[in-house]
Amino acid sequence: GVQTCALPILTIANGAALSGAVKLGGATLLGIEMPAAWTTAALTFQHSIDGVTYTDLYDAAGAEIALTVVASHYAALSILAWQGVIYLKVRSGTGGTPVNQGAERILKLVCKEL
Repeated sequence: GVQTCALPILTIANGAALSGAVKLGGATLLGIEMPAAWTTAALTFQHSIDGVTYTDLYDAAGAEIALTVVASHYAALSILAWQGVIYLKVRSGTGGTPVNQGAERILKLVCKEL
């Protein structure tokens, strides 16, 4: 099932690039704590309004939102970019070039009701 941001953990399975979903609802994503091991890749995202149909997440300029991340680090996010995101999935790699992870990866989300 879909988690809420009260339980802010997303898992990317071994050999997969896309996580399960989390419902942010009225919360805003502030940051992501990366796992101790990470197959090198940027993070990109998928968003859904209804929790059923997901689309890649782009900014107002038409660019896919991508984060350069490092294992065992915390990636702080711009609050404005995440307001209004209701359901979220995290992808290893980009929409055009996903990168499968070499083991199960657990990402911890930091959210706040704003």
